[in-house]
Amino acid sequence: MSRKLLLLATITLSALGCLSNAPAFAQGHMGTPQEQRACSRDASRLCRKDLGNDGAVQGCLQANRARLSRSCSKVFESHGM
Repeated sequence: MSRKLLLLATITLSALGCLSNAPAFAQGHMGTPQEQRACSRDASRLCRKDLGNDGAVQGCLQANRARLSRSCSKVFESHGM
């Protein structure tokens, strides 16, 4: 299985398996469990309509940067976003 296909399968399974409400980061990086926890409340509060679509949640959180919790904001900063 190619690396790209494996990454796509991992992302899809993650989204379907737990309807992840954490942001997806650059190059398909889903974030560590700690990063996901740091942003899960913000995703639920600010991006409820996008939950289950990691790319949309990331865009929503970025669009709401001024309203993010300190912990979630640090996650985005650590990824250069």
